[in-house]
Amino acid sequence: MSASDFDIELCAVHSGFDGKTFYAQARAGAIPGADGQMPVVVLTAQPTLRSGSDVFYALSEWRTGDMGQTWEGPVEHDETLGRRREPDGVVVGICDMTPAWHAVSGRLLTTGHTVRYRNDKGPMTKRLRETAYSIYDPEHRKWTPWRTVEMPAKPSFRSAGAGSAQRVDLDNGDILLPVYYKPVSKDWNACHCATVMRCAFDGRSLVYLEHGTEMSTPEPRGFCEPSLIRFGERYYLTLRNDIRGYVTASDEGLHFDTPRPWCFDDGVELGNYNTQQHWITHGDGLYLVYTRRGLDNDNVFRHRAPLMIARVDPDRLTVLRDTERELVPNRGARLGNFSVCDVTSDETWVVVAEWMQPVGCEQYGSDNTIWAAKIKW
Repeated sequence: MSASDFDIELCAVHSGFDGKTFYAQARAGAIPGADGQMPVVVLTAQPTLRSGSDVFYALSEWRTGDMGQTWEGPVEHDETLGRRREPDGVVVGICDMTPAWHAVSGRLLTTGHTVRYRNDKGPMTKRLRETAYSIYDPEHRKWTPWRTVEMPAKPSFRSAGAGSAQRVDLDNGDILLPVYYKPVSKDWNACHCATVMRCAFDGRSLVYLEHGTEMSTPEPRGFCEPSLIRFGERYYLTLRNDIRGYVTASDEGLHFDTPRPWCFDDGVELGNYNTQQHWITHGDGLYLVYTRRGLDNDNVFRHRAPLMIARVDPDRLTVLRDTERELVPNRGARLGNFSVCDVTSDETWVVVAEWMQPVGCEQYGSDNTIWAAKIKW
């Protein structure tokens, strides 16, 4: 298996940092072009307060119709993708949104979850959380007001969401959407479980139908930010954990084997921890995108840069060390919140924003650039 299956072109979508807020959670989805036209790529990110912890505001949008040569934006969508007031001084917004094309309905659907605040220091530690979604209108360049998925009456599902999840759309239009959850009575450091839920989507509403294996680990915070891919006849799920990343597989996308730690093919643990990983497939290749220790990157919070890619052995569920390559460089800012977008059959983009915390990360060159690492097959 070759490490040179593709070329990488690194492009800056947006740069600049005022020292107070920065764009985070940059993720993109592609609307296929009609009659040989180029696709339209819609990228969302949201201003984030540097003095707080995960304090997010309304999502903004950039878009390109020429494969990233030029970009329009940012355009803020406060009315439809912004915060809302609730009783007792609580405000609720959305975050960790990931847009992706839903072919059966012909809609660009973004999914993520809600977040609640009483002040702008950080999210409430004991809070309701729901899977949030919105649908894009490409003609008017607007998003529908965000809505939430109604879940079964299970106590832990009162704090459940699809934040940063990579989903799989089935041929019949149903969606396999990974979520993670915990009892709402416990604070954010409580142990989380992960599962995959099957949803119906008719182009307007996202509806829960069922869910599969409920997975956790006694290691701190359990499993969070699961991401799913279909490759060949199997489904693969990668899971965030505070100590190490995990991986598991399934024959039908709902019921999974016991998760195992991510390792290189020589048996050494991958070194990814306390941040997400996502998948790429192309032809006969399955790939993982991730961050890890051991890359001369002790200057970065939780070693969340550089952003790497490597091929995966789908039978052994290991990362092939000799195929590892750098996608986005280490400039001091963390790169752990990112997304994968299949733009055309010949080009896949990994989109990420430089996360400008902690104070001082800019001394290594970061300036809140939103990067599109274009993988050209």
